[in-house]
Amino acid sequence: MRVNRAWLGLVVLVLPTFLVALDMTALLLALPQLSADLGATNVQQLWISDSYGFMVAGLVITMGTLGDRIGRRRLLMIGAAAFAVLSVVAAFSVNPLMLIVTRALLGVAGATLTPSTLALITNMFHDERQRGQAIAIWATSQFAGGALGPVLAGFLLQHFWWGSVFLVAVPAMTLLLIAGPILLPEFRSAQSGRLDPASVGLSLVAVLSMVYGVKQLTVESTPVVPAVALVVGAAIGFLFVRRQLRLETPLLDLRLLRNRPFTAVLIGLVFAGIAMAGTGLLVTQYLQSVLGFSPVVSAMLFAPMGLGVAVGTMAAPALARRMKQTTAIAGGLVGSALGSLLLVGVDGAGALPLVMIGITVLALGTGPLFALGTGLIVGSVPPERAGSAAAMSETGNYFGGSLGFALLGVVAGVVYRSRMGGTSDSLADAVAAGRRLPAAQGAELLHTAREAFTSSLHVTGVVATVIFAGLAVLILTMRPATRTAPAALPDYEATRS
Repeated sequence: MRVNRAWLGLVVLVLPTFLVALDMTALLLALPQLSADLGATNVQQLWISDSYGFMVAGLVITMGTLGDRIGRRRLLMIGAAAFAVLSVVAAFSVNPLMLIVTRALLGVAGATLTPSTLALITNMFHDERQRGQAIAIWATSQFAGGALGPVLAGFLLQHFWWGSVFLVAVPAMTLLLIAGPILLPEFRSAQSGRLDPASVGLSLVAVLSMVYGVKQLTVESTPVVPAVALVVGAAIGFLFVRRQLRLETPLLDLRLLRNRPFTAVLIGLVFAGIAMAGTGLLVTQYLQSVLGFSPVVSAMLFAPMGLGVAVGTMAAPALARRMKQTTAIAGGLVGSALGSLLLVGVDGAGALPLVMIGITVLALGTGPLFALGTGLIVGSVPPERAGSAAAMSETGNYFGGSLGFALLGVVAGVVYRSRMGGTSDSLADAVAAGRRLPAAQGAELLHTAREAFTSSLHVTGVVATVIFAGLAVLILTMRPATRTAPAALPDYEATRS
């Protein structure tokens, strides 16, 4: 019965993981409709879409460590209840400010869910093989949620109003609140100590400043404000690091970085996030602006990228039984490099099949990194530090995604403007300008702009190839992770309360 209860508990843990990822992407299609209904300005639309992700990224460190201290199941239940209530409030928002504030509070609740679910898996599964399978399923739900978010939103928006996108979370969170106390264990660290408010404030400001800075690099015409945000974030981050190294019970145990496998996988997660986010940004724009697909169709055509990661994570435990984990991860990354390289050949009538194959192969290859790599991270630390380790893993993912949008977005923009001779800043600008020109001139401008954007996609493919190949080399030089003695792991039945 122990194993059955653990697997049933995993089903419960998958729900919030799936929904947090879904909520990050589902709003993209609903944004135009809700903005029209609420009368949101461009700036307000930006905050409606970003406030959730900002708060998740800024608080995931605090929440991961807080769960170790007050109880992982308790924090998960609190976060689930808040998420359900706030989802209803968001669905019935009457003005943009109300929705912005609610989305930010949803981010606070969402930050409690992912590190708590991952940390609880370390308590529920004692067997290394079963733990690897459980983490693979957990990772699969995360990426499947991100991939299916726009598709589900498109379906809901065809039949219901925009608030239905938020209400999807309510039944799942209700089920978690009912089944969680029965199926999930409770765990808290005996050496938890008190939560340091100064560390919480420093981490929040540092992460928010950095994430804001890298995001704004892609939308600001002048880089002054983003640069200031990055400098401020880096300075406060330095103060945060110094404080953590001096505290006896730090908010984030940076001594974990002394573990080479831990650090190598963490670097891998960050840079894989950069490559995937940058590639995703260019591919989705290519599908819409170059190949001419609608946003809904583009979302469905792009879904294989998220679903490919999901399939790759599910296959990772089987690969790990036939070869070393580091070999499986590195081999997958080589596959991702080959998938990225296919994007370099995208052009002409056969572009769509090559894009689809490229993003699918790229995504499949990252599966072992996200499944086995996450397992290596939580397996490299004692159980009482699992929440902190999970928080570092999730923070790496968020930073990687944000940096990918910013850095590769900037690189793509430079290539595009260079190919256009400085006459156009973006493909969207060229499309708008072409509509104001005579038909022949407009068609010529649009053709040139699409070729320039395709060149940007090619360069992005090359950069992603280099990143994945470099990560494969890094992972192969990594020593196998070691785990704390099994005696230190609390018994599942004894901790269930």
